[in-house]
Amino acid sequence: MGQIQLERQGGVAVFTVDSPEVRNGLTPEMGLQLSELCDEVDADPAIGAAVVRGAGGTFCSGADRRRWTPGSDQAEDKTYKELGAVYTAFRRVGTLQVPTIAAVRGAAVGAGINLALSTDLRIVSESARLLAGFLRIGLHPGGGYFTISSRTAGREATAAMGLFSEEIDGVRAAEIGLAWKAVPDDQVEDLALELAGRAAKDPELAREAVRSFRTEAGPPGIGWEAALHFERATQMWSQRRRETA
Repeated sequence: MGQIQLERQGGVAVFTVDSPEVRNGLTPEMGLQLSELCDEVDADPAIGAAVVRGAGGTFCSGADRRRWTPGSDQAEDKTYKELGAVYTAFRRVGTLQVPTIAAVRGAAVGAGINLALSTDLRIVSESARLLAGFLRIGLHPGGGYFTISSRTAGREATAAMGLFSEEIDGVRAAEIGLAWKAVPDDQVEDLALELAGRAAKDPELAREAVRSFRTEAGPPGIGWEAALHFERATQMWSQRRRETA
């Protein structure tokens, strides 16, 4: 049975998806564990950023389909709640109170690409394989894929991957804005940790800044005029705090 590992590196929380038998496929139990660990991170004011990665050089191959029963009643209570546990985990990562980075090596497929898209920033291996893959296996996309993909890579890329099953590598992901940077495979996690460490130097400020970022950038986002007023109080707080730091 797979699990989610949590370690702290200075002020950075590092989540590791670890289920090597299925290339880090997610189970409902792992979804629940990930949500619980997010609660731990939020409760620790010394943590100022988080990195999500996969064990063994692979990010996440999707849901662990060994648990699936073809033709089963998906509205049955237990089945419905188990899938919900995985979906809730994506949302929980996306609402962490600290800035988040996905360090993507190997494959990010289906639920795996949703997990990567739930973070604020992605650093990917040049050779990474990114694939929505839902329609390839006869499934409608889930986990809010269309929303979290279109806010990151835009409508065109979301259609190509979500409707037409296009697969891209890390280089292409960076070209279309699905990732911030594509680097050689052995540099992915080091760069993600370096960037996270910058935010983690001031955890309190990082938490305030990411709250503003998500409110303004959305989805659904807010208008520029509203953003001016929304930011102002927190910026005033940071100015006053800086003078006494």
